[in-house]
Formats: sequence, C-alpha cells, structure tokens
Amino acid sequence: MGISSLIHGLNQNWLKTEAKMARIVLQRTVQQLCKRRQGSVLASMFSTSQYEPEDRKFERTDRLTKPLTHRHGHLLSNPRTEFRTVHKYQGKLKAVVLDWAGTVVDCGVYAPAVAFAEVFKAEGVPITMEEAREPMGTHKKVHIRKITELEPVRRRWFERYGACPNEDDVERMYNNFVPLQLTCLRDYAKMIDGAVETAEYIQKGLGMKIGSTTGFTSEMVNILKEVANEAGYFPDAYVAADEVPQARPYPYMVWANCIKLDVNPIQAVVKVDDTADGVKEGILAGCWSVGLARTGNYVALNEEEISQLPTEDYERRLARSYDILASAGAHYVIDTINDLPPVIDDINRRLANGESP
Repeated sequence: MGISSLIHGLNQNWLKTEAKMARIVLQRTVQQLCKRRQGSVLASMFSTSQYEPEDRKFERTDRLTKPLTHRHGHLLSNPRTEFRTVHKYQGKLKAVVLDWAGTVVDCGVYAPAVAFAEVFKAEGVPITMEEAREPMGTHKKVHIRKITELEPVRRRWFERYGACPNEDDVERMYNNFVPLQLTCLRDYAKMIDGAVETAEYIQKGLGMKIGSTTGFTSEMVNILKEVANEAGYFPDAYVAADEVPQARPYPYMVWANCIKLDVNPIQAVVKVDDTADGVKEGILAGCWSVGLARTGNYVALNEEEISQLPTEDYERRLARSYDILASAGAHYVIDTINDLPPVIDDINRRLANGESP
C-alpha cells in the first residue's frame, strides 16, 4: 500500500469517526432542548399563579370581625385561629354490638334460609340454599327482594309466570314469610357453643356493655330473647330491623344501640357479625367491625355438620368465608365469638396508640 493510499484511508476513518461523534453530540443536544422545553411547558401548565385561584376575603359581618378567607379558592381560613385541635379517643372499648343468627345463635344460619326456600317453593319457583342465603344480613323483606333480583331466579320465575317478579310479589312473599319464620325460629335458635360464657366474660370480666342488631323484626327478636335468656345470655340492648329507617348495611341499628346503651364515642364500639352487610354496618357506623367466619352464613353448617366435614372441604369453606368478610372491610376476621376477647385487647392497644377505626 502506498503512502497516499494510507493517508487517504486514515482520512476516511477520521471523517467517519468525526461524523459519528457529531451525530452523538447533536442527539444529546436535541434531547436536552426537548427536556427544557417540556419542563417549561409543564411548569406553565402547573403554574400556581396561572391556575390556582387567588385568596378571596369575605365581607365583614360587623366592624369587630376579621374577614374569613377562602385560601386558594377552597380552604376556609379564620385569621383568629391559625391552629386547630384534633381530638383522638385513647380510652378503651365500652360496648360490643352482636348480631344474632350465626354469631350467638343458630350456627350456620338455618332458620331464615329454610324459611326463604319454603316461601319460594310455595310460589312454584324453587330456589337453592345458596340463592336463599346470598343476601343474608339485610331486612327480611329486602332479602326477598334481592333474591328476586338474582338472574337465575328471575329466569325461572319468567318461565313459570311469563313475567318477572315485581314489588307486589315481594310484598306477598314477605307476608307469607313472617308467620313461617315465627313458627320455625325456635327450632333453630340453639346458642352457639361458648357464646354465653364469652358474653358473660365481656360484660362482667371486661366491664363492657352488649348491644344487638339483626335482620329479624321485633316480633322475631322476642322469640330469640326468650331462648337466649333461658340459656343465660342477656344483652343490655336490643334493636331490630323494623325499628330503624333502613336496616343493614346502613348504620342506624348500631347508632340506636349506642343511644340505648348510653355509649360514646363511636370509636369505643365494636360490631360483630357473620355477614358482609353486617360488617359494612359497623364500618358505616364508624366503629370497629369484626367478622365471624366459621359459625355464620358462608360456611353454612351447624356445629355437628362442621365436625363431620372432611378437613379439605372445611378449609375451603372457611377460606371463602374469610375472604368475603375481609373484602367487606372487616378490621378483624376470626372463627367464632369465642375468639373475640384477644381482639378486644388488641383494639384497646390500638386505641391507646391513637388509632381509629
């Protein structure tokens, strides 16, 4: 290779290298410019001076007042009070509000499920026990209405009558349900194992009051009271679904219990229930809410049936129950009411630390 050819080759390589370096420098320069431009655009987009409303002072109501101010267009500020006090309840729990069926009596919640199934059977539209149980926890008339809203039930009803169920049908079935439930309620109203002893410990050992809520009517609760009192269970307050504007998941029964028990604040109350709507009742009331997984509507078996269930089936049912109650928003989910005392201790610890439901 001659000298001239070597020089020419070196020149070509140098030019390629320079071109490559120039491209890299150009790319970086463009990227930086884009970032700066983007930043300036974003800055202008979120500029407080451009988009945040100015403070607006209200007119004085008299010559002695200092005008209130809307800061940034939405925060009301009083020039005389630059600080505010936030109250935190740090005392102990004062009351437990317990459900009835599936919580303290009728393990598996058979009484209402059987009655609902019988009512629909009498209409010529049989339902499964799963369908009978699905809306459990609500007022019984609402429960019937919700069953009629299930698509499989509506389809079978349409096949039977050529029309979907309406409010007249709901009213008729509820009127048929009430005497049927009153007749069979006592047959299933056996206290859940350990419930009486746990309730007594809560009242006498912990010095707390016990209230009660339910999807049953006052007439039905009277039957439950008789059975409970005979077994040694004596709640301090009773509130039925027909005593409030709306039953579960609305919070009125919990609040009515607080009034009857003379208990406040709401942070000092814990609601215990075996249904999703019962858990939500406590959440909406503003108190602590505990779900009971084993003895309630989702495992749907009495204590004898549970003891005979294969371990795999039992664990599957229990896991589903835990999942439903946790998804409803429960602060705690436990197996039975007998597991409640440690939960009360833990809630008291959390309250002492300044936590709220």
